[in-house]
Amino acid sequence: MKRIYFTSILFVFCFTLTKAQSLYFPPLTGSTWDTISPQSLNWCQARIDSLYNYLQVKNTRSFIILKNGKIVLEKYFGSYTVDSLHYWASASKSLTSFLTGIAQKNGLININNKVSQYIGTGWTSAPLVKENLITVKNLLQMTSGLDDGPPFPCTNEDTAKSCLLYQVNAGTRWAYHTGAYKKVQDVISTSAGLNYNTVTNNWIESKTGMSGFWFQQVYYSTARDMARFGLLNLNKGIWNTDTIMKDSLYFKAMINTSQNFNQSYGYLWWLNGKATYMNPGIQLVLNGPLIPNCPNDMFAALGKNDQKIYVIPSTGMVVIRQGNSAENVTFALSTFDNTLWDYINKLNCVNAGINVNDLSQKITIYPNPVKDMITIKSDVELRSISIKNGIGQSFEIKLRNNTIDVSQLQKGLYFLTITSSTNINLVRKIVID
Repeated sequence: MKRIYFTSILFVFCFTLTKAQSLYFPPLTGSTWDTISPQSLNWCQARIDSLYNYLQVKNTRSFIILKNGKIVLEKYFGSYTVDSLHYWASASKSLTSFLTGIAQKNGLININNKVSQYIGTGWTSAPLVKENLITVKNLLQMTSGLDDGPPFPCTNEDTAKSCLLYQVNAGTRWAYHTGAYKKVQDVISTSAGLNYNTVTNNWIESKTGMSGFWFQQVYYSTARDMARFGLLNLNKGIWNTDTIMKDSLYFKAMINTSQNFNQSYGYLWWLNGKATYMNPGIQLVLNGPLIPNCPNDMFAALGKNDQKIYVIPSTGMVVIRQGNSAENVTFALSTFDNTLWDYINKLNCVNAGINVNDLSQKITIYPNPVKDMITIKSDVELRSISIKNGIGQSFEIKLRNNTIDVSQLQKGLYFLTITSSTNINLVRKIVID
């Protein structure tokens, strides 16, 4: 059994080395993109083949993994090729969020201002006093207060005034509402005096080599264009030496919890590693991280029918998936996410993959409830340990001789997340008495 103290030092050392490695950025034009061999990362060909088989069965069309900007895996299925275009669906929202940060830095908008300041009043059917409560930030957070399930013939995606109905005051409820979100695009286009494709090309595409386009307010591109956008966000809005996102405070807010209802949602980005999360269409708060098998620091652009851009700063990875629905679920998030990351975690030949059920059998945590010291015994190598309270606040914890001192924390319910060396997360409720 390895001591947690030792493995924590090892993790910090490896993490520092990973972050110290410079990122590679492909040229803005042409098809050149440097690669790195899977074998150099100790990835087994047999496990890569198993991953590809799973992806094919799950209706995948394009799949890419970047490591520090370089392509490790790139696979196309069926008739799809490197040049094939596919819709991003709601993953497009994350691109809009990035554009919003640029618009604000350019002085065109302020996300704290009401939406009607930019596109005029009467864009909803809400009473004017209620409509004027809705800010651009509310649209980024999914807290507009408009009805996300309007009556037929309206749908969640409709932008017509007659379909944007008042339900509650802005900022008092989280609800995934695509129709309301699309008004952010109108805010940006109107403020910039340009159509949305021109805005995207001038502000992002021309600077990163992306070559997609917007159609009916949804972005379409190749898988490599998706990867370029993921790489841009992995490097905090900087492409090579060109700082595209100049507002670092906005970027930080964009990929962190943006409101008090859904901890796993930023500004149109999904967040992993939080104590709770909410799904689209359901007013229910669920315990645990968004994708337990994925690293805690992952943030993602997720779209209908399993369009994915996963960005993982701690490992320098970007993972892209395009295709049809993997689990016959149209929502952006499905069980496919967690299973996919189980396959990715098992690519390493050195560390045999284990799933969360295996991990729970190999780790013992006691006592619980606890007053001051938690003891953790593990039969597997651990990468990190973190603790959060019920509202998602993180607290610094020190690891000494397989114990954690929690005597300085207030009494209450906490969530202890233990991450194995293969990025499997085990979350346990801890009561501090």
